[in-house]
Amino acid sequence: VQLQASGGGLVQAGGSLRLTCVASGRTYSSYTVGWFRQAPGKEREAVAVIRPSGETTYYEESVKGRFTISRLNAKKTVSLQMDSLEPEDTAVYYCAAQCTYTNPPVCGYWGQGTQVTVSS
Repeated sequence: VQLQASGGGLVQAGGSLRLTCVASGRTYSSYTVGWFRQAPGKEREAVAVIRPSGETTYYEESVKGRFTISRLNAKKTVSLQMDSLEPEDTAVYYCAAQCTYTNPPVCGYWGQGTQVTVSS
């Protein structure tokens, strides 16, 4: 499985961005997938995870109510809608697939990162 993330950029605090990850591979629809981020000097953390059916999701506490993860299995995509962005959301964001629905998730496939920068 190969993952290609896009949608990062520079935005002012309070603004919105939408990240999208496109996957290749026939078994994508059976995988739990998610978005992770790593800020400078910090460890990578899970931001949001969604199970294959899309009915079950996990959100990191600080993004609850602001970020929404969704997936379209027919198009092999997973998206992260990020609203009310804060400077603390600045990080490199990664999509991942074949993840365990655990805390923390463990994933088998990773995409390249996309930079999200939120200015104050």
